[in-house]
Amino acid sequence: MSSLAAPCSATPAADLPALRAQYQQRKSALLQSLRDCGASTRNLHGVLQQLGRLADETLCQLWQRAGMPASCALLAVGGFGRGELFPHSDVDVLLMLPEDLSPEHDADLKACIEGFIGSCWDAGLEIGSSVRSIRDCLAEAEKDVTVQTSLLEARLIAGHSGLFTLFSNQFRKAVDPQAFLVAKTLEMRQRHNKFDNTPYALEPNCKESPGGLRDLQLILWITKAAGLGNSWDELARTGLATPHEARQIKRNEALLGLIRARLHLIAGRREDRLVFDLQTAVAESFGWRNDTAQETPVRASEQLMRQYYWAAKAVSQLNQVLLLNIEERLNPTTHALRPINERFFEKAGMIEVASDDLYHRHPHAILETFLLYESTVGIRGLSARTLRALYNARSLMTARFRNDPVNRETFRRILMQPAGITHAIRLMNQTSVLGRYLWVFRKIVGQMQHDLFHVYTVDQHILMVLRNVRRFFMAEHAHEYPFCSQLAAGWDKPWILYIAALFHDIAKGRGGDHSELGARDVRRFCLQHGIGRQDSKLIEFLVEEHLTLSRVAQKADLSDPDVIAGFAKRVGNERYLTALYLLTVADIRGTSPKVWNAWKGKLLEDLYRYTLRVLGGRAPDPDADIEARKREALTQLALHAEPFESHKRLWATLDVSYFMRHEAGDIAWHARQIARHLGPGGLDPAQPALVRARRSPVGEGLQVMVYTADRADLFARICGYFDHAGFSIIDAKVHTANNGYALDTFQIVTSMLPEHYQELMHMVEADLAQALATAGPLPTPGRGRVSRRVKSFPVAPRVDLQPDDKAQRWLLSISASDRPGLLYLVARVLARNEISVQLAKISTLGERVEDTFLVQGPALQQNRLQIAVETELLEALA
Repeated sequence: MSSLAAPCSATPAADLPALRAQYQQRKSALLQSLRDCGASTRNLHGVLQQLGRLADETLCQLWQRAGMPASCALLAVGGFGRGELFPHSDVDVLLMLPEDLSPEHDADLKACIEGFIGSCWDAGLEIGSSVRSIRDCLAEAEKDVTVQTSLLEARLIAGHSGLFTLFSNQFRKAVDPQAFLVAKTLEMRQRHNKFDNTPYALEPNCKESPGGLRDLQLILWITKAAGLGNSWDELARTGLATPHEARQIKRNEALLGLIRARLHLIAGRREDRLVFDLQTAVAESFGWRNDTAQETPVRASEQLMRQYYWAAKAVSQLNQVLLLNIEERLNPTTHALRPINERFFEKAGMIEVASDDLYHRHPHAILETFLLYESTVGIRGLSARTLRALYNARSLMTARFRNDPVNRETFRRILMQPAGITHAIRLMNQTSVLGRYLWVFRKIVGQMQHDLFHVYTVDQHILMVLRNVRRFFMAEHAHEYPFCSQLAAGWDKPWILYIAALFHDIAKGRGGDHSELGARDVRRFCLQHGIGRQDSKLIEFLVEEHLTLSRVAQKADLSDPDVIAGFAKRVGNERYLTALYLLTVADIRGTSPKVWNAWKGKLLEDLYRYTLRVLGGRAPDPDADIEARKREALTQLALHAEPFESHKRLWATLDVSYFMRHEAGDIAWHARQIARHLGPGGLDPAQPALVRARRSPVGEGLQVMVYTADRADLFARICGYFDHAGFSIIDAKVHTANNGYALDTFQIVTSMLPEHYQELMHMVEADLAQALATAGPLPTPGRGRVSRRVKSFPVAPRVDLQPDDKAQRWLLSISASDRPGLLYLVARVLARNEISVQLAKISTLGERVEDTFLVQGPALQQNRLQIAVETELLEALA
């Protein structure tokens, strides 16, 4: 048990208001010293200990004031048990009672306990309290490892020291170090899973995330339970850590601790997450300021986060080394060393270096480690000895090391192995080898992305994309991306895609176009690593064009043959198209769980298939495509037993553009729903608007059809309804028939799907029809809450209005921070200026929108009116 603070001696009980005032005054002075220390961590430990002692002294006085029985004891447990207290952490205490006392049977004792706990809160101490006997403590500890961990750090604050000694002895005997190690390791894995197993989240938790303070506390809990040491210096003396590792741990622990303390101070509450709202303020408290002198300005928050990520990465590495060392100390392996070659052994499924100085004597062995990790059957990791040797060999990886032909050939072979690429590259990054060998990669380790699109740092995004590409080639993941897996099955050189994935975003943050800069980097890499000319050209193309397929699919009109022909010309051949498609899907799915949806997947696949036909020598033939769609639609109508030629009246009102923009399934659905309500002059006057909804054929959300007499504000009115009803529009196809009716189709999603889609379909059909039948001004846009990320990193609104290739319609592109009702705001502006929307492509990229509209209207034919429309749109978006 810990005894960092001695139990208090008897002092006169203070008046409660005076005690509270004294506590707040002294605490404020200590917190001010934390604010004043800038980036220095020198006095952090001392201030946190003083905060702990202040809480101890106050608790002692409150314990005496409450008149607790002399046979009871007050213990500090949990984090407070370590004798340190962060500014707004809970003060966890345990009221320990002898076995013969129970508040359930002793009203006076119950009153004393309630009075003590109440007075703690009244005095300003935010306590977490429990009341137990020794027997209760041991029983709870046996059932719950969290309770066991909390009690492990218990120390006496006030009361009967003999009771505490008795508890300490019994608790120590009850702890099973090996079982505790297993339980805490499993607990750590679960905790890491909650944070995607990466320290590089854009809003990490400096206490709980991988590489956070909890990972260091875990080591000391286990060593304390096993009697192997209570501090980093003790671990160094017992050989579990080297003196250098102990110094590194203390340095990084102090930085993480100071960040956590500043978070508490700035938030004014317990806050362990480096959320966007607080990052700048925390950075400025360290003395960092926005650096605008560089070609690419660097925010103060970016400088802070880079420091945080480096510290978290070091903690992750050292945590792994120490855990393996402790496990080996507690469970000495009986596995014999099996030689792999003269430099490495296999030991219990781990790669073990033959000697601690192997890498210093044979630097080539550094990369060989990861090649063996990929290629040796049965290997599942690196031993503590190997990890430690790699950690201490980082300084060897210099420019000379990177330029060594042997190392280049080894790295080339690592990338070309048939299996293990994801794990090997991820392990190289965790051990800092990847960034030291691939110097351009080192520049983006821990680099934040403020585009409201990515939720990972640049290096972690790249590793996610690499993982996604690898999964295309693995049969066990074929259900995730069936079409991609089908294409990958016929691909001969997966390593081409691996290299492209590794380099596609590697030039971010340098200024200029990262695609062009990355293409230059990968061209140099291929030349240095002996990649053939044809393969190099393909890799360079993929890096330079990795955004093109996504941009065309989500912004261009895919029913336009010229769009497909232009994209096909840019791609050049089927091999380039397939590679670009696979990389694009992997890239989008590696940005954020929120970005990918089934509709985006369909757009990308449609563009791939349309382009493939053109590359196969089939020139775009709109007439043939339309006839094929009509035939397929008629087949579907027949399957639904629709009356013969019931579709004719509707189809006679629709022109070529309708059939080019809609697939056969949608055409048949429209005909089935509208034909039975359509008279010679349109819909029955008693039913001015026909609204139908169904589950989206894409598999996500609803598809909604609206058929009603066209009017200038129709699109805005529909958007207004969806906005107020809580739906998000992800695609809209707007068509005006030659009988003056609008036939519009929307893809919508909502968080309520899919559980209640049947009720939602009926609601949309009734409520939207009623909204369209109601005259009057457009409803006022809703005022939804803007997300924290948007507040912290707003996107400057951008509006671009350009005539299409035929100069008949206009392409309106809008980029802005996402917020509720944004599309409706745009639609209102267009309606006010009598601009009709023919096609809307809504792309939500995390917290940013990139929307494209095909529009037309008389206001766009005059420069003055066009400028007025653009200005009005910018004002609406601001």
